[in-house]
Amino acid sequence: MKIRFWGVRGSIPSPGPSTVRYGGNTTCIEVRSDNNTLFILDAGTGIFPLAQSLFAEFPLHAHILNTHTHWDHIQGLPFFIPFFVPNNQVSIYGAADPISQKGISEILTTQLQYRFFPIREVELKAAITYASLCESQQIDIADAVVTPIMMNHPVINLGYRIDCNGKSMFFTGDHEPVFNIYTPEDEEYDEYQHLVMQKNQSIIDRIRGVDVLIVDSSYTPDEYPAKQGWGHGTYDTAIEMAKAASVKHLYCTHHEPTRSDDALEKVFAEALARHPKQAGDPEYHLAQEGLEIEL
Repeated sequence: MKIRFWGVRGSIPSPGPSTVRYGGNTTCIEVRSDNNTLFILDAGTGIFPLAQSLFAEFPLHAHILNTHTHWDHIQGLPFFIPFFVPNNQVSIYGAADPISQKGISEILTTQLQYRFFPIREVELKAAITYASLCESQQIDIADAVVTPIMMNHPVINLGYRIDCNGKSMFFTGDHEPVFNIYTPEDEEYDEYQHLVMQKNQSIIDRIRGVDVLIVDSSYTPDEYPAKQGWGHGTYDTAIEMAKAASVKHLYCTHHEPTRSDDALEKVFAEALARHPKQAGDPEYHLAQEGLEIEL
């Protein structure tokens, strides 16, 4: 299995000299199975340079796994070049919206309205299929098994585990560890705390032992209190998740768009200092555009 980062920033693209080392594109991760089946985790602006690398493989079949439909995870989708070329196939997977009861098939229909984009969905040349997924619904795609896992974000967000021939990876998408909305003085506190612990533990159990864990690590502990409930984690919660799940490698991603590369390295180093490495702990990394991992 091979993994490559094409976009690692959160919320909005942040190009410029201060982000050139780690990259300014929003979330997009390429995963290749052992038989070279192409999976794409999210379609932020990083999907555009990814698409430009695919010409030699046309006609191809791409499997896009959408964690959720917030803008920074879909804004590159209309610029995914394989859509415009006959004989390509693109399968798009994601969660149904429990409020509107509409499936993931709405993702392009909504983006490619004529008042927002000059090319309509009906004009795309590739064969496009959609599959709305449910929590823990395993799907076999070529030589890989994909398992969506419900995470914690203000909209339905599916994290994805991909297993292939004994190797595995997991991407959270946007995720904030579940927290208790009550204070200890509230009579609902204890009951809700049990649910909080149960949900957080269920996520740990489902990702246990993966070779690569890619986690939303947007904030520092000092920044987090002002942004609690926004649906993003910290470097510290990412490290704690990785250790609890006994993973081999942790990659922190969804970098805060206002944070320069220098500042990013500084806050990451401070997080590592707060969590001195013990025997058996994972290896910790910052996700970086262009970084390739081979399992």
